[in-house]
Amino acid sequence: MSLTEAAYSAAGLAELQRMSSRFAPTEIHVDTSHLSSGDRAALQDLIRAARILDDVFMEQLWSGNRPLLAKLKQDHSELGRARLPYFWLNKGPWSDLDGHTAFLPDVPPRKPLGANFYPEDMSKAEFESWVKTLPPDKQKEAEGFFTVIRRDHGKLTMDPYSQAYHALLDQCAALLRQAAGHTANATLKRFLTLRADAFHSNDYYASDVAWMDLDSPLDVTIGPYETYNDELFGYKAAFEAYVNLRDEAESAKVKFFANHLQEMENNLPMDPKFRNPKIGALAPIAVVNQVYCAGDAAHGVQTAAYNLPNDERVVQEKGAKRVMLRNVQEAKFKTILGPIAGHVLRASARDSLDFDAFFTHILAHELSHGIGPQQITVNGRQTSPRKELKDLYSTVEEAKADVTGLYMLQYLNDRQYLKIDERRLYTTYLASSFRTLRFGLKEAHGKGMAIQFNFLADHGAFVHHDGRYDVDLAKIKTAVRDLDHQLLTIEATGDYAAAERMMETLGVIRPEQQKTIDSLTDVPVDIAPVFITANQVIGTGVSQP
Repeated sequence: MSLTEAAYSAAGLAELQRMSSRFAPTEIHVDTSHLSSGDRAALQDLIRAARILDDVFMEQLWSGNRPLLAKLKQDHSELGRARLPYFWLNKGPWSDLDGHTAFLPDVPPRKPLGANFYPEDMSKAEFESWVKTLPPDKQKEAEGFFTVIRRDHGKLTMDPYSQAYHALLDQCAALLRQAAGHTANATLKRFLTLRADAFHSNDYYASDVAWMDLDSPLDVTIGPYETYNDELFGYKAAFEAYVNLRDEAESAKVKFFANHLQEMENNLPMDPKFRNPKIGALAPIAVVNQVYCAGDAAHGVQTAAYNLPNDERVVQEKGAKRVMLRNVQEAKFKTILGPIAGHVLRASARDSLDFDAFFTHILAHELSHGIGPQQITVNGRQTSPRKELKDLYSTVEEAKADVTGLYMLQYLNDRQYLKIDERRLYTTYLASSFRTLRFGLKEAHGKGMAIQFNFLADHGAFVHHDGRYDVDLAKIKTAVRDLDHQLLTIEATGDYAAAERMMETLGVIRPEQQKTIDSLTDVPVDIAPVFITANQVIGTGVSQP
């Protein structure tokens, strides 16, 4: 079954323009002046290597992608010129924002659930039955991250990624080795060399460990990682690349916060008996500025942070690393949150919108996941908030991280450890809440934000005037503390019933909020990045196919 050209053309151009308008073209700049000559040369090779992974990813997403792209490049009609950039933004003929449904004719109406990791005619039952016939080591490979399943004379077979994509991965590996030869940084040289080896061996363990140890001004993530595109089983990893430069100033801020986390734990607004006298080692946080992204990192809504690796062996040995893309966050802030603020804030409050306050709170949010209740005792049992709160845990934890992040910044400001403009912090947080709420309550972040917004509004901290909102500074600090107390106590006691009551009473979008959300239809959903610095580095356009 496929869409027909006639059915599409009836409303094609206008609909494509509407769909594309949800993504605002946004320039991505990075200052590369501090890089050594060797790292500058390595940066060129890494951008070129990343571009190759666009082709690998499109092959993984659908077998017809690359021929279709070649066809679209030859269509110079007005409709064709509208189709090509939206295809490139989605890396295929299905719109990510519309449930992966087709926007082009003569393609499957929806992205295949198994993408191109499995035969399109394969059922889950067929795969599971086939796997049972394999020896244990082959079963592990079949269900592993780095193999594709194919059909040979009707029977299922598997190929390692190193074989399935060998021509493209050979090119990518050569560029990684070339970049390793240019840089003088030992940790970057080691990671790039081991990752190039992995493209041939199909064993990514050693290079994932090396990535965790990466300490370089030139920060790169490249390889097969996330499994979201495998909607059949969630087994198969898609290739992606992020070419970044470390943000030294923000990295120093992370270290500053980390140095005060035990003090924060000791002063959290909950019963002292629940506080941890010695918090464990935290997952590292890297703050970077993105030069270029490709493959699974560059379709639909743009990634602003990622947490890797996914190999449980590496996570057990080294932990995982959270990478924050500061300039991407800033681009989204200017392109999306700025216009949202114009709709939701009172005129007198709009000047208080501030990116530094926005990003500092994001950092505090991430660090707040590492404090508060982690291991708890319930009725004499050793357990955890996650186990006790079950399906409600993610929502409670996201809300707790948001609110504890605010509490942390206020605490540090009150003790003059750092200087925070309180009005900018809380007003930016208020505007940002609508950025999250407009996506609805299906995800933990959305429902968690609804809990925060409604609690603060009920306590007079968010004030509604004639369809616009403002912050009452005299009330918000106490309200934040009280909400943090409730969230932390729910986690510390594993109180599922209390969490459920909170969801029912506060985890909703009320009519006045919905009216405000409905007014945001002209605000872009996300950015469509234009990689200006990457173009300058390699002397050619990398943002277009």
